[in-house]
Amino acid sequence: MEPSLDWQTLTRSLALAIPMVMISAALLGPLTAPFRAASIASWVAAGLSVLVALGTLVSPEAAPGATLIRLDFVTCVMLLLVAGMGVAVVRYSVSYLAGDPGAQRYAGWLMATLAAVSTLVVANNLLLLAFAWTSTSLALHQLLTFYDRPAAIVAAHKKFLASRFADLCLLIGLGLTYSTIGSLNLDAIQAWVAGREGLPVAVHLAAFLFALGACVKCAQIPLHGWLTQVMEAPTPVSALLHAGVVNIGGFLMIRLAALMAAAPVAQTFLVVVGMVSVVLGALVMTTRVSIKVALAWSTCAQMGLMLVQCGLGAWDLALLHLVAHSLYKAHSFLSSGSTVEAWRIESLLPTRRPETLAQIVWVAAIVLGLFGVGLLVAEAVPVIGGSVDLTTRLFALVAALSLVPMWARALSVGGAATRTIALQGAGVVALYFGWHLVVGRLLGVPDAQPTLLAWSVVAAGFAALFVVQAALQALPESAFAHRLHRWLFAGLYLDERFTRLTFRLWPPRAPARA
Repeated sequence: MEPSLDWQTLTRSLALAIPMVMISAALLGPLTAPFRAASIASWVAAGLSVLVALGTLVSPEAAPGATLIRLDFVTCVMLLLVAGMGVAVVRYSVSYLAGDPGAQRYAGWLMATLAAVSTLVVANNLLLLAFAWTSTSLALHQLLTFYDRPAAIVAAHKKFLASRFADLCLLIGLGLTYSTIGSLNLDAIQAWVAGREGLPVAVHLAAFLFALGACVKCAQIPLHGWLTQVMEAPTPVSALLHAGVVNIGGFLMIRLAALMAAAPVAQTFLVVVGMVSVVLGALVMTTRVSIKVALAWSTCAQMGLMLVQCGLGAWDLALLHLVAHSLYKAHSFLSSGSTVEAWRIESLLPTRRPETLAQIVWVAAIVLGLFGVGLLVAEAVPVIGGSVDLTTRLFALVAALSLVPMWARALSVGGAATRTIALQGAGVVALYFGWHLVVGRLLGVPDAQPTLLAWSVVAAGFAALFVVQAALQALPESAFAHRLHRWLFAGLYLDERFTRLTFRLWPPRAPARA
């Protein structure tokens, strides 16, 4: 047992060293050339993250006990994600801010933000997690207001107020949890929940507040406006925000999976709020001309989908969604400058006729048929049969149906494009099933029992989204499309009400910088 304990202690020390290295770079940055300390620290943190993952793989912890550091599969995945994101964002920032007089200040707050996120990822205590949760928001605020412009100040101010409300929800939830359970350690909470048939009212209320805080952090409608308006910040900051920081709410739900699985009211709340954001965010995104703003609305919808997965108890799929979305959005923002060139090339191609409604319905029917055949084949395989639950099948089907517009478009191009889309659809479904089979066992969290209301909201939401998007794609010049476009282009006027409220509560003040 002694070598195992020593190895675990070493691994915890390496995990704790990651945020310490980043904080050191933030403090020592002004003494070196711009981004030199940040670049070195980002690579050191990436190397330490790999060592932590290997150490956890070699000697996994049965239970973290009373330690502040939690080493498990989720920690390793998130550390590798944050470290990789840090290296990419720092390298991009070096050229993006070359010659900018505020580069040193930017590099310091960037490393402080990454240090706070890393601390949040490894925390085994909810109080430490709450400290890192708030620190991440405060450090990111300095990056969002890096350029002293009115639009940037207003958007960052709205985010600041929304984040403080999320902090309040988290702190009240912590108080209720500690007063009932007597501990804020994640493993102690999990053990306490596992030994009970039902939860007391105070813990149900705490779970609801945790869910509410997560929704606010994930920029869910109607508190979403700041996310679509922080585009005045440097592009690498947008990449960091959309690819990492906005995911914090979903990460909290995954960490509290044992508690949330026993709180059906909180989970139903996640499903309702998330599904509203999925439908509206996906539709509004189609009306945006600005690439970065369209990506922001996409983030709102994607975060809603992640929360829906949490609400249905699909914790493994939520983690998959978190990682995949982070990688996709980091690439999308950091490569957004090449979008104009791609648009110019596309504009030189012959005008393509829109797909007809019959084509879309026909392709959807083919997808449903192939998906049904795939399920029958999967049930016949001993390793898979009976181990893929209803939630996983639902989201695999949604992922496959999301390719219907591209598949319908490919039909008019030729067989090669059709085969490509078919292979992509099969790959997405196989990824969902494979990830569920492997990661579902590694997470080791109990399955939730979604309510009938939650399933009804999910079914109605996805059906409505598919029908409306198909109608808009097939009939873009119809009266229905024109009327709907007017409302969607305005974002249903939801953010205007929140903006007026924030101006009444606490008008924004521009920072006094020369």
